[in-house]
Amino acid sequence: MSRLKERLATEIPVLREEARQLVKDHGTTVISEVTVAQAFGGMRGVKGFVCDTSVVDPEKGVIIRGIPVHDLAQRLPEEVFYLMVTGELPDPESLASLQNDLRRRAHVPEYIWDVLKAMPRDAHPMTMFAAAILVMERESEFRRRYAEGLPKDEYWIPTLEDALQLLAKLPAIAAGIYRIRFRKGEPLLSDASLDWGGDYAQMLGLPDPTGEFANFMRLFLTLHCDHEGGNVSAFTTHTVGSALSDPYYAVSAGMSGLAGPLHGLANQEVLHFVLSIHDRYKGAPSDDQLRQFVLETLHDGRVVPGYGHAVLRVTDPRFTAVHQFGARVAAEDDVFRIVDRLAVIVPAILKEQHKVKDPWPNVDAGSGALLYHFGLTEFDYYTVLFGVSRALGMSAQLIINRALGTPIMRPKSVSTNWIKAKVGSLAPA
Repeated sequence: MSRLKERLATEIPVLREEARQLVKDHGTTVISEVTVAQAFGGMRGVKGFVCDTSVVDPEKGVIIRGIPVHDLAQRLPEEVFYLMVTGELPDPESLASLQNDLRRRAHVPEYIWDVLKAMPRDAHPMTMFAAAILVMERESEFRRRYAEGLPKDEYWIPTLEDALQLLAKLPAIAAGIYRIRFRKGEPLLSDASLDWGGDYAQMLGLPDPTGEFANFMRLFLTLHCDHEGGNVSAFTTHTVGSALSDPYYAVSAGMSGLAGPLHGLANQEVLHFVLSIHDRYKGAPSDDQLRQFVLETLHDGRVVPGYGHAVLRVTDPRFTAVHQFGARVAAEDDVFRIVDRLAVIVPAILKEQHKVKDPWPNVDAGSGALLYHFGLTEFDYYTVLFGVSRALGMSAQLIINRALGTPIMRPKSVSTNWIKAKVGSLAPA
């Protein structure tokens, strides 16, 4: 039994009892209410289900199992996955056990490459990524064990198995998609001597003489790993998984949500904006020129991408981590210099204009510029990087929900006429 599985086997009975006792003692306690605006507005802010892997605090940002994500910036993605699943960071022996487990599962079946190479030459990288995950569903241990009559209290065991199989293969699949889709050559083999993020970086095949690209990939994968349970990709994964669809179905569905322009495309939109500034001024402009460009953007009815956040009311700590990394490795890069100055100039303008509740930069304000700096210039691929990272959180949430026996998601919907009647019944006489 692996150290991770052994740890979960010890913890899960305690978690189940805690959840059972909370429902028994406080099952009728109201924790949220829903307004008409929320019903028509995507249920934003409605507290309706539980996610223990992370929360987003308006003043502190993403907090993973009680630890602010900025404090995890030097941790490997594998460590953060272990943290999300168990609630504690792994000791050296547990980390080595998890890494070895992932390495032995890393081989990608040949039929995956056959499917990817058979797809249209102009297929979107996220289409290829979601398809590769879905076609691997034939490997599902959960589906096989469920068909044999698996007891409910053991659902988490094959779910963990599927999650580890999937996570182990995602770096090679994602890197292979990059090389196939953008004509970079054949997929590169995994290097068993490297960690999860470092191996992903080397399989992309980009020059990395200093090793800083690999370092940035580790940072990127850690920072983007989770973001509560209500974002589109996590919530989709949760909903599909709640039907006892196996992790391949659920994570593939989540990736389809991540592919949407309102969710996973933000950093490439920011980079387009930054490069338009670079092109206009043939380099990094002065602060006055940059301020004028931002004002023109706002006066034209457009937004400045990378600023504002649905929950945060401070600078996103993930942006701070990315910015600190960029200041160390790319301080003289004109594209990064534009990002650096925008982070000073834009919040002041947005506060003057009263444009947003949160005028501060979010993580997407800087990550694309650093990917571009390291030579990863194919914008359509950026969401795949996000997907590899977010698969950590999706998988962790699936494991925990199977352990707790979370029921199928089935919120009650109402009609517009029902709301009209309800509002009318509350109107003053």
